[in-house]
Order: sequence, then structure tokens, then C-alpha cells
Amino acid sequence: MPETAPSDGLWSIGELAEHAGTTVKTVRFYSDSGLLPERTRSSGGHRRYGSDALDRLRMIRSLRGLGLPVPEVRRIVDERAGADGALEDAVAGQLRTLGSRLSALRWQEAALRLVQECPPDERADRLRLVGALATPPSTAPLARFWRAWLPPRMPAASRTAFLEAAVPQPPDAPAPSQVLAFARLCALVSRPCTPGTGPTQPAAHSTAGARESAVLYAGLAESYDLAGEPMRAGEAPTPGEALDCFVTTYASVTRSRDTPAFRRGLSRQLASDPRLDRYWDLVAELTTPDGARPEPTPGTAHDWLLAALDSQLASA
Repeated sequence: MPETAPSDGLWSIGELAEHAGTTVKTVRFYSDSGLLPERTRSSGGHRRYGSDALDRLRMIRSLRGLGLPVPEVRRIVDERAGADGALEDAVAGQLRTLGSRLSALRWQEAALRLVQECPPDERADRLRLVGALATPPSTAPLARFWRAWLPPRMPAASRTAFLEAAVPQPPDAPAPSQVLAFARLCALVSRPCTPGTGPTQPAAHSTAGARESAVLYAGLAESYDLAGEPMRAGEAPTPGEALDCFVTTYASVTRSRDTPAFRRGLSRQLASDPRLDRYWDLVAELTTPDGARPEPTPGTAHDWLLAALDSQLASA
């Protein structure tokens, strides 16, 4: 049917609905929502629409078909100058929303597979773990754990840099094993501390002011990066540049000289520090695709360097 308006240039609600390929109910809904203003009313009280209503109605239906909410649709169709910018912003926002929904669905699917594929006697425990996770998952519990663990006077920039390295980002499309690893991580850091179990932080934290904590964690980050190369190559812990950087960092923080005696004392101190091995094991499980070799983490690099120090001391 030709899309020509009547001689008076106005459409009835039925004519507009017919030319747009929709229903009178839909046109009435958009009109009542303020998206499709009527031009006037007939003497009988019937709605009449101007000649631009058909294009506007088609635009509204297209935008709603893309899932854009009514307020965003109204902003786009009402704007004249800068309409392309409004459309671009709305589409970008909808893509972000859909990305979050898709991520949540992927995590839900992987969690369901985790429960489905596990032995029956483990299902109750798996359900408890994954049921405590938000979807998409939040790293807030991990960040809270590390903020409480780090030296209290640590500069904000140093704290942020450490958190970026220590708090793993959950994959968008996880395998069931990665969902389990992340759930166990969150359970681990949310577990209440048992009184009387000894220190929960390294000895270096007790004397670390703002300067010392910044030096400590910047130096450790550098030494972990240096250790990463031989670790990826599968090399055994051995003295070298990475170990020297590691020891020098601790010497600088304590204002000590790097001597054999200092290294022996450092080895004893680090050996008595609280262990976070389980945390780093779970990080490796979370961030490593099935079948791939785990990437070094700050925890595994720290252990490699401590083993290198002990190896050097044993051969001295």
C-alpha cells in the first residue's frame, strides 16, 4: 500500500499502524508513553498523527527491537542537533549491558555444568560454593582481603599496583574448573581468622612505613618479573639477577647491607612468614586455560626466589 497521507496530511491511528506493519495497541502504547505525540484529535476524539509520525514510529520500533529502554529511545527520537551522538551513546551503553548479561549467563552455565559433572557426594559442597558467587562474579572480596593484609601506611599508588597484580580478573567465558577455583578463592579470603594462630602478615610489614612499603612492593614486583622468565622456561631456582633484586629490596627496607649473614637471616625470616600458597594455587587454576602451563604468580615467584636463596646458602 502506498505510504501517502490523507489529503489533510494526518493519519488515523489505524492507518498509521497499518502502514508501519504493527498494531493499533502498539501505536497507542507509544503515544501514551510520550514517544509518539499525536498532532491533534478529530471531532470524535480520535487521535490524528502528522506526516512525520511514520518515520518516527519506525525509528522507535527499531530502537526498542535493539533492547533500548524507553527513556533512551525518547532522548534519541526527540533530539534534533546531535542525534547521532545520542544514538551512539545509547548503543554503546546497551552493548555494555548485554556484555554484562552474557558474562553472567556464561558463569551460570559453567556453574551448572560444574554441579552436573561432579560426583554426587560432592554436589552439596559445590552448590554451596557457587551459590555464594554473584553473577557476573565480583572481585571485591579478594580486594578487601589484600587491603587488610597490606601495610596500613602503604601509599595509594603502590597499593593499587599490587592489587592489579594480586587480584585476578575472572574470565568472561569460564570453564567449570575456573568457576570452582574462583568460588574457592572467595571462600578462602572470606574465612574468619582463628584467634591464636600466630601472625597473619609478613614480618616486613611490622616496620614498613609509607616509604618502606612503597620500596618493598616495587622491588618485589621487579624481582618477580625477573624470575618469571626462568620459571616459564622450567628452570630450577638458582641465584642470579632476580635473586639479587629480591634480596636488595629487603636490605633497602631494613636499611641493611647485603651480606651472607643478612641473606641467612632473611631466609629464616621468610621461612617463618605466613604462607598464602593456597591463594596462589587457586589463582593459577583460575587464570590458566585447560592444558596450558600455569603463568608465574607473585606467590609462585616469591617461593621460587626463596628456594633460590636457600640453594645459594646451601652451596656457600
